[in-house]
Amino acid sequence: MGMRGFCAALLLLTLLVLAGPAQASEVRFRNVSLHDPAVLKAEGKYLFFGSHMQAAESEDLIRYRMISKLDKCTLQPEYAREFREALTYAETGTFWAPDVIRLGDGRYYMYYCCCEGSKPLAALGLAVSDHPEGPYENVAILLRSGAPGYDATTRPNAIDPCVFYDASGERLYMVYGSYSGGIFLLELDPATGLIREGQDTYGTHLLGGNHSCIEAPYIIYNPETEYYYLFLSYGGLNANDGYNIRVCRSRAPEGPYEDAAGNAMQDCRCKPGNFFNNDDIAPYGTKLMGGYLFRPLAEENSQKENAIRSPGHNSVLYDEDLGQWILFHHTRFAQTGERYILEARALFFNEAGWPLVAPVRYTPAMPCPEDLTGTYKVLSHGFDVNRTEHVSQGVRFTGDGTLSGAMSGQYTVKDNVISLTINGEMFTGVTLMGYDDVQDAYVPCFTALSERGEALWGIRATGQN
Repeated sequence: MGMRGFCAALLLLTLLVLAGPAQASEVRFRNVSLHDPAVLKAEGKYLFFGSHMQAAESEDLIRYRMISKLDKCTLQPEYAREFREALTYAETGTFWAPDVIRLGDGRYYMYYCCCEGSKPLAALGLAVSDHPEGPYENVAILLRSGAPGYDATTRPNAIDPCVFYDASGERLYMVYGSYSGGIFLLELDPATGLIREGQDTYGTHLLGGNHSCIEAPYIIYNPETEYYYLFLSYGGLNANDGYNIRVCRSRAPEGPYEDAAGNAMQDCRCKPGNFFNNDDIAPYGTKLMGGYLFRPLAEENSQKENAIRSPGHNSVLYDEDLGQWILFHHTRFAQTGERYILEARALFFNEAGWPLVAPVRYTPAMPCPEDLTGTYKVLSHGFDVNRTEHVSQGVRFTGDGTLSGAMSGQYTVKDNVISLTINGEMFTGVTLMGYDDVQDAYVPCFTALSERGEALWGIRATGQN
């Protein structure tokens, strides 16, 4: 959904008073621990497929329920037998991030992958079911990687598939890859879900190489902007390893892809021999979010805080019922080690056609605030692969359109499109009424992006009118 259509999405909770933050909001998330979420909307609910044969469901994106785990696997109760060939080849008992798509025959196609994790010895296969929750029956292994003599600096690790249709709805593609030789694209046969003949074994190289810390590719097409958007996760997935979500775009599935600064993503890779060096790749790819902390201000309802770490491995869905793009990812926290949960966030597109991620978790749409006056917790996500969270600062939004405090400049808001000029740099984005789950209140928020791709988030402090 574009910014002009945002205000049309007024669905629920419209009785909240907009003059100040809503109190006793009674939004209570019921979380699930699901890693690498791939989303599918089917049979009136949201389904999520993750690593380790995990699956979860939700009807409202607030309350989630696990429906499959490795020790109680409903996706395939006999998974060790059904996927023995892939598990044996990869010398592992581990399943990594799958993707599930419904093809033209009405059946559900699960692209699974098996990999031990410390080396690019992997098998990527296809299984099919008549029902989205399974059971899935194995069809074939599509790709293998990591055999003896395999050049992992130029060839992919065959994991992290994402399958999608092109703009015509007729051609089917799979993007995949993790670290190793980078991210690759293959065309599939939409009738069978298998790899279309006549391509290089691994397909078209899009970006990455020399063991760049890039994985979890996910491609969507936005008919409003007529771009394909390739989402990626940089860094490591552990709480202290800096996972962060990036995006680039192209007019064609096979590229070439560019970021908001105009960088060619084909150039994004570690220097030869400089393996796993995040500094080589950090300048490429528009960073949408990384680890962050909205630090409470003096006037807040509460001085609680919750530092987010390593959000990543996202999927994206356009929900026709809501008229809203939504991004899903897992995240860790600074104070809870490697614990992780699944989160959903509204996704918007600014006037330049670049995605913007909401600074708060998804809740049903609220009326759009036009009056932004007040003190905000504002943070920049920067351009780095940040292993510790970026921290917000207090910025005063005055009625005459000026900014003061930790940042100075000007801002304007019209029809929920926000423009900010800070230190001579222009940011454009959207405003929304969002739920601050740390402060337990609905407050005005904004998400914006600069011309060179710096993501800026703001949440108004609670305890003020």
